[in-house]
Amino acid sequence: MKRAARTTSRRQHPRVALAIAGSDPGGGAGIQADLKTFAALGVYGYSAITSVIAQNSSTVNRVAPVDAAMVAAQIETLAAERRPDAIKTGALGTAGIVAAIARLDLPAPVVDPVLLSSAGARLLDVAGERALIKCLLPLARIVTPNLAEAQALSGIDGSSSAAIRAMARALGKAGARAVLVKGGHLGSRSESPTQSIDLLYDGRHFVELRAARIPGGGAHGLGCALSAAIAAYLALGMDLAGAVRRAKRYVTAALRASFRLGTGRAVLDHFARQ
Repeated sequence: MKRAARTTSRRQHPRVALAIAGSDPGGGAGIQADLKTFAALGVYGYSAITSVIAQNSSTVNRVAPVDAAMVAAQIETLAAERRPDAIKTGALGTAGIVAAIARLDLPAPVVDPVLLSSAGARLLDVAGERALIKCLLPLARIVTPNLAEAQALSGIDGSSSAAIRAMARALGKAGARAVLVKGGHLGSRSESPTQSIDLLYDGRHFVELRAARIPGGGAHGLGCALSAAIAAYLALGMDLAGAVRRAKRYVTAALRASFRLGTGRAVLDHFARQ
């Protein structure tokens, strides 16, 4: 009876998260992976597509950005019916799209600053990088760069613990309320060969989030799933630190259960048990 009551309440009063990102026809990253993550965590998923991307788990063949006005129209039409409880952004494509999103009245987003695909294809143009720093970081609830993205956005080189902390502080000064430097890049693999360590900075304190390093070189769409999971947990009412910890636990389980569809990179099992 209690379970039925909870299910009915969830259906009548669903929590909603919105993903604003590019598409991945293979389902391993982008909008498709975001929606899988939202569903796995019990959140209803909205989506606004910024770019149509011809890609698979190992390569990007073509990127076609959507017109910025169309991106804004997707979001405004959704929000007119039901304002989302949380938002995440991924690959945004162009400066025009970044600016259009920044002008909308939305909850503070989880910003995954996707600059390049893992295959090296540019998914946000150079002007878009500048717009992201100027317009979107000051709105961000949290920004979740990997090491290369943190270096590019902060202008700070290096991979030492001190350098990464400096990057996080710089992104905080740019306006982000919190920063998560993700991907197990805290220090070198030789310094922490058995652990994947992410660094969370809340504007005052640093917290290291550790998990056992999983062999295999990661998986396609790992960053997408992490930022989407943070947004899902925020939509469910969790505080930021709790949302980040739960999201890391979620992607660790999804990575542990990852598999290959062909000869490319592994893809996550978004519905793996935690």
